[in-house]
Amino acid sequence: MLALAPMVGVTDAAYRRIIAKYGKPDVMWTGFVPVNGLCSAGLKRLIHDLGRSEAEHPIVAQVYGCEPQDFRAAARLIAELGFDGVDINMGCPAREVEKRKAGAALMQTPQLAQDIVAAAKEGAGGLPVSVKTRVGYQDDEIDQWLGCLLEARPAAITIHARARGEAYNHPARWDAVARAAALAREVQAAGEERTLIIGNGDVQSTSEARQRAAESGCDGVMIGRRILGDPWLFNERRNKNELAVLEILDVMLEHTATFIELYDGIKPLELMKKHLKAYAHGFEGAPQLRAGLMRAKTYAEMQAVTAQFSRQSGVTQLALSATCG
Repeated sequence: MLALAPMVGVTDAAYRRIIAKYGKPDVMWTGFVPVNGLCSAGLKRLIHDLGRSEAEHPIVAQVYGCEPQDFRAAARLIAELGFDGVDINMGCPAREVEKRKAGAALMQTPQLAQDIVAAAKEGAGGLPVSVKTRVGYQDDEIDQWLGCLLEARPAAITIHARARGEAYNHPARWDAVARAAALAREVQAAGEERTLIIGNGDVQSTSEARQRAAESGCDGVMIGRRILGDPWLFNERRNKNELAVLEILDVMLEHTATFIELYDGIKPLELMKKHLKAYAHGFEGAPQLRAGLMRAKTYAEMQAVTAQFSRQSGVTQLALSATCG
C-alpha cells in the first residue's frame, strides 16, 4: 500500500486533486486541522482545509489536539463529512503544536495518547482510526512507545522513521520501522485485526517504497516531500523525467488554476510559489523560468512567464542535468 503523506501547505485539496488525476496513490491524507477548531465557531474557517473531491477517495482526515472529548466530536464530524478514516497526529514537532500539548508532545503522555485514540474511535462510529507518529521523542524509543499505542488498537500506525528532535539531514531509521512491524505482529490478539504499520521517511520513488516494505515487513509506505513538483510520482506508467517540458508546465498552470478555484479569497496565491519552484526544475532554462515565476503576482503573469519561456526555449523534452538547475 502506497500513501500520500499529510503536509500542511503542500498536500491541500488543490494539489490532491491534481495528484488524483495524474498519479493517484492507494490512499491520501489531508493536512492536519485542530480538533478544538472543528468543535467550535472556528469550523467555518477550517472547513475548507477538509475539502476533497470524489476522485481522492480513499482519503483520511488528519487532526491534532490534546482533549479526548474534542477528538470524539471531531471524529464524528469527519465521519459525517464522508471521509474514509480519521488520523491522529502524534508526531509534529512544531513549537506552536507542542505548546498545545499536541503532536509530538503526546509521546510524553502515553495514557493521554491512549485516551485520545479511544475517544476518536467512539466518535468515528466504525470508521478506521489511525495514528501518525515518530520512532521516539528524544531518540529511538519505538519499543516502549509503540507498545503503548498498540494497546489502544488503532487501525494503523504510520511511523516517521526519525525521533522528534532529528532533522531531515538525519537518516531515516528504517530498522525501527522493521522492529515496529515485528512488534505489531507479536501483540496481535487472537481473532482481532492487526494494527497495520506504515513506514515513512526519505523514500524517493514507488520502487524504493516497495523495497522498503519488503525489507522492513511493514504493511505500506507513505511518501511526503518527494511529491513536490511531481504529481506523477505514484503513476507506474508515466514518469516525470520522460515527459515533455511543456506538458509539465501545462500541469503546473492547471494546478495553479485549481488552487485559485478552490481558495480565491481564502488563501494567498503566494502559497503556490513552493509548487511552481518545484515544477520548474531539472531542465534547460529552468532557473530563468523559476526566477520569472517567483516575480509573478497573478495567475495571468504566471501564464505570461510560462508562455514566454515556451516561445524562447523551444525545448519540448526534458534534458535532466545536474548543472542546469
